[in-house]
Amino acid sequence: MSTLPFKEVAGEPLNTEQTLYLEGLFAGMENRGLRFGDVEAMPVGGVDEDDLTVEERIKNALHPLDAHHLLLEHARENKPPEKDNIFRFKWNGLFFLAPNKEAFMARLRIPGGQLQGFQLREIARVARDLTTGYVQITTRANFQIRLIEPKHAPGVVRRVQSVGLHTCGAGADNIRNITASPTAGIDPHELIDVSPFCHELANHILQTREFYNLPRKFNIAFDGGGRVSVAENTNDIGVRAVKVVKPTGEIEPGVHFRIALGGATGLKSFANDLGVLVRPEQLTDVLCAIIRVYIARGDRTNRKRARLKHLLENWSLDEYLAETEQLLDFKLTRAPQYPDTGLSDFEEDHVLPKTPHPQHGVFAQKQDGLSYLGVALPIGQITPEQMLQIADLAEEFGNGEVRLTIWQNFLLPNIRSEAIETVKARLEAIGLDWRQSNLRSGVVACTGNAYCKFAMADTKGNAQSIVDFLDARLILDQPINIHLTGCPHSCAQHYMGDIGLLATSVKTGTGTEEAYHVFVGGGFGKTRALGRQIAKSLPLEKLKLHLERMLRTFQDQKQTGETFQQFTQRHDEHALAKLFDREGQTAAKAVATLSAPLDRQLKAE
Repeated sequence: MSTLPFKEVAGEPLNTEQTLYLEGLFAGMENRGLRFGDVEAMPVGGVDEDDLTVEERIKNALHPLDAHHLLLEHARENKPPEKDNIFRFKWNGLFFLAPNKEAFMARLRIPGGQLQGFQLREIARVARDLTTGYVQITTRANFQIRLIEPKHAPGVVRRVQSVGLHTCGAGADNIRNITASPTAGIDPHELIDVSPFCHELANHILQTREFYNLPRKFNIAFDGGGRVSVAENTNDIGVRAVKVVKPTGEIEPGVHFRIALGGATGLKSFANDLGVLVRPEQLTDVLCAIIRVYIARGDRTNRKRARLKHLLENWSLDEYLAETEQLLDFKLTRAPQYPDTGLSDFEEDHVLPKTPHPQHGVFAQKQDGLSYLGVALPIGQITPEQMLQIADLAEEFGNGEVRLTIWQNFLLPNIRSEAIETVKARLEAIGLDWRQSNLRSGVVACTGNAYCKFAMADTKGNAQSIVDFLDARLILDQPINIHLTGCPHSCAQHYMGDIGLLATSVKTGTGTEEAYHVFVGGGFGKTRALGRQIAKSLPLEKLKLHLERMLRTFQDQKQTGETFQQFTQRHDEHALAKLFDREGQTAAKAVATLSAPLDRQLKAE
């Protein structure tokens, strides 16, 4: 017989799990001499409980960090979780894949994508022993292990933690895996090694309970100025190193950080600069203050308006900065940027050598006699057997380290120059390629409908089919990025690809067929731009032909040194659509016909 002082919450009767939890809670209070009336209600930011989203009510009923006993209960019975616990178990990095699969996916936390060979080896064994062996590298430089039966879920979490990695907070209303320049500390072109800042913040988050109850998910990225981009301005917080060369009384020379807020490419938003220069020793405190403002001010009544981007639609950056400074014991140094250059009066432009897809191939490190080797993975998928052998290579020829990238591949750093050819041969022997390809090196694809309930197409399978088709017909002399995403959530960030493909479906005589909308001209970093739609609902086979025409047209008509993005920006969407759709004309004739009026218009302007 329950002795609880109440029987319902927000008008809903308590379920069995809630009752058992609360009975234990109140028994513990009684043992300490406390009564229900002695406990102050948890604040919800001045919002009435009835106005909160369903997800917020679930968190208030039982915080997900306190639900591990429920995970164990489900494991003992090997049963799928109920709706509320599907949400809660995401705090353990566990995503139930129903209706696609009656199994979990585990997402890890690997700060900066940096891990050691022994950690990679254990992840491989976990995937082999407790799953079907299906492992992906994500666009947050992270691992996802798929198809875990409920009975194995606690074991996966425990074994991941046993090697110093975590799954905690890898999903739902949390700060997701923090990304950083994959060449941090080894890149001769970087301004600063951002690894220490990334790991310091990641550890602080791991140890701080308040950072496990955000209004919605949150992404953070650190860019130290290295060769391989981390696309920091597509994150809620993007941290970018800059070099101060014209100091004033309050700004010392050397490396500082700029912070941009509000990126979310699925919502067609890039992060905007906060207008301050942050000293390295201030960085963690500043970032924590920014997060706390979002926790306090983010919308918990409407999930569709709960991202930082939406908060900044109602606030100016100056207002957000003022709230942030109230949580700090120091003032931040203002340094507004010039719109045309993206620099302030104090900064030096940081120019990197132009290298197509520097995440693939062999590159010299700042350390004498050492190089890193970037390895391509077919659409971000890897087998446990390959992972075990990669760990062996890292330990035998490097310092044991492996680094994942947001481009769904990995780097082997600290390889001795004399060992490079041996490592290349060993990689080829296990089915992996290190060679730079202007086409294959730039393909990114989300999970797709095999495992994601939101996806409209088999994006990974289609990506492989598209690349094989194009590679057999074209030799590109300029690098191209092609991003395939299965739904508007845009996990593969289709808006920032040279070519972005968003899955949809079209009706046929027998049902429906997978298809894609086509976007062109996206970019990130200094070339930030949202892709523009030029075609709708192309079935896969028509899409392949359309992409071939697009790339042939580009090859034939680009100006010297012109990128695909620059080429598409010379034409409006209507002109591009016609240009790329003219099957009966040569590319040269099509361009001459369509571009002349536009060129005259541009000259007149």
